[in-house]
Amino acid sequence: MGRGTKGYQFSEDQRMELEKALSKCDNANCMKRLQILVWRANGKSRELIAEMSGFHITHISTLVGRYMREGLEAVATERRRGGCRRNLSAEQEVEFLKRFEAMGEKGQVITAGEIRAEYETIMGRKIGNGTIYRILKRNGWRKVMPRGKHPKAGDEEAKEASKKLTFGWTREASN
Repeated sequence: MGRGTKGYQFSEDQRMELEKALSKCDNANCMKRLQILVWRANGKSRELIAEMSGFHITHISTLVGRYMREGLEAVATERRRGGCRRNLSAEQEVEFLKRFEAMGEKGQVITAGEIRAEYETIMGRKIGNGTIYRILKRNGWRKVMPRGKHPKAGDEEAKEASKKLTFGWTREASN
């Protein structure tokens, strides 16, 4: 298990442990990592493994080192974390949007820029437009715009009334 001049030396127990873990693995990324370790335990060179696997030689060395230091769990488990990357919880988002919903019910125009400015004051930093649009979509809001042309285009009075329609964001009616 010591480290010689040619890198880490795998024991027979480690080789068997890796082969057993590889046969039981059901995650594709985990399989790739374990396959690299099995090849290395069986004496294949890093260069050959890199050619067969498509991984860089440095990644192979890092993987072997992590296995030797931390054991099978360090390479057999998925380290990446997915999931919620929100700044506010779902309840906080609903609470945040309530004041804008009240403004919309009064007939006021609500723009994404206004919502963004308020959100930035709460967060204390700048945020991207995409963040606001994702929040609005998650909470069932949609963009409302007046028609470009009134259906009864011949009537001048109807045209002028159509121009005075408000636009902005509104919450969709729940079913």
